[in-house]
Amino acid sequence: MYIAMNRFQVLLESEDAFRQRWLDREVLLTTVPGFKSFALLRGPVKEDHILWSSHTVWESHEAFKAWTQSEQFRKAHAGAGGNKPLTLGPPVFEGFEVVQQIDN
Repeated sequence: MYIAMNRFQVLLESEDAFRQRWLDREVLLTTVPGFKSFALLRGPVKEDHILWSSHTVWESHEAFKAWTQSEQFRKAHAGAGGNKPLTLGPPVFEGFEVVQQIDN
């Protein structure tokens, strides 16, 4: 499995708009082979931002790479960054190969 995460430093005054942008979007991930799950995470509040992260789980790194090259990916990201900035800068991507997973 492969986990792909993007960390966002969301401006304090833009949190509601950021949240709505995610909640109102058309979800295309479920149409992509190899997609397993998605979570939108709200993290700690800092002095000038709130940390948010998008977290997707894929069957493999290859499945994730195929998503990033798909028409669904292009459509999902078509409007990114086009409006008033909601974050301190671009998201920070982190990808992880799952070495061990323990489920209950």
